[in-house]
Amino acid sequence: MIKAVFPGSFDPIHNGHIDIANRASKLVDELVIAVYDKPLKNFLLSPEERISLVQSVFEENPRIKVTGYSGLTVNYCESIGAQVMFRGLRVFSDFEYEFRMALANHRLTPNVEVVALITSEEHTFLSSSTVREIASLGGDISTMVPPIVEKMLKKKLSSLGENNVIVPGQALRD
Repeated sequence: MIKAVFPGSFDPIHNGHIDIANRASKLVDELVIAVYDKPLKNFLLSPEERISLVQSVFEENPRIKVTGYSGLTVNYCESIGAQVMFRGLRVFSDFEYEFRMALANHRLTPNVEVVALITSEEHTFLSSSTVREIASLGGDISTMVPPIVEKMLKKKLSSLGENNVIVPGQALRD
């Protein structure tokens, strides 16, 4: 049985993530979408909110499980017996970042292979930070995220109020 992990912060999950996860799930027996809880960036959504959204999106896919985790991703992979880690590539700069991370991860844990899937063309512009920024400015994100995510973002941003809207800073990769 081949078990794989698709890690990320998913703040929020968007159609690019969903595309990669669905395609990856066809290549393995089980795909664990691992929602990271403590990256070096600010979150708009709590870990519980992010996990709940990801679970809702994939509730119909029996090959996909969703969990939260912290610490080194390769250590998490080993702890659940995953042999593969999937990553998505949008643009060339993603390749450079993922290449360096894959080499570092392989140095730490040589028995977890990194597989990069190239995003579908219609999702190359998508990032969680782009979705957050457009949503915070009242823009239409309906073509970027599932309806449940759009609803959650509107609710969250509304609760922050006009004067307190905080759009977390952009990371190198999300």
